[in-house]
Amino acid sequence: MSGTTANRRLFVGGNWKCNLGVESATNLAKDLSQLDTNGVDVVVAPTFLHLLSAKVALGDSKIEVATQNVGSHKSGAFTGSHSPAMIKEADIPWVIIGHSERRSIFGEDDDLVQSKVAAALEAGLRVIACVGESLEQRNAGQTLDVVLNQVKAVAKGVSNWYNVVIAYEPVWAIGTGKVASPSDAQDVHYNIRKWLAENVSADVAASTRIIYGGSVKPGNAKELGQQPDIDGFLVGGASLKAADFGAIIHNAKASGKL
Repeated sequence: MSGTTANRRLFVGGNWKCNLGVESATNLAKDLSQLDTNGVDVVVAPTFLHLLSAKVALGDSKIEVATQNVGSHKSGAFTGSHSPAMIKEADIPWVIIGHSERRSIFGEDDDLVQSKVAAALEAGLRVIACVGESLEQRNAGQTLDVVLNQVKAVAKGVSNWYNVVIAYEPVWAIGTGKVASPSDAQDVHYNIRKWLAENVSADVAASTRIIYGGSVKPGNAKELGQQPDIDGFLVGGASLKAADFGAIIHNAKASGKL
């Protein structure tokens, strides 16, 4: 079910969340531009305010940028929102959709996530679609039910799987210092890939990148990355330090999947 990793290029994303100022975001982007990212797709998501300055600061590096959120509408009276067309016009190639903080704090449900995925892909953007269970759901033995229902909602909005990366982020591991064991993370990734094979196609299952997020650090990236269905990471706090983020990229390469 794992397919061949040769079909799936490693992917490491950095979600800066609501952090940094103009100067510190620009300086971080300049530092990141010096990293060795050969063989890995690297995408960072500054705040919307810092996107364009970070993009300029990344210069000729191969690191791309993403928004942390996107609207589902094309235009109109939606104060504080940004349409996929606006993001595309600004030459921002990636968007993060469905992050647990958007779901839990801002009340985004599966239907909204689905509509955002559809709108982003229609506009020609590439999507990092997040799924994951809470601690209560995990303790109740509902992990796969919750995660696969979220994957199902994402899938309904997908018109081109080539432009989609799925990020499994157990909510209880985000920013807590806790991390799913490599075997537990692999089990969820395996089941996501199995669902794709059974409900979309074997080709999509084999080629879609499924990355892990949740307290990823330089010290655990290699072991996590060695799991057959983990194709990289979505990194939070550790992406705010160029040295740590670079070490995660290096250790992802060291997993032997290049």
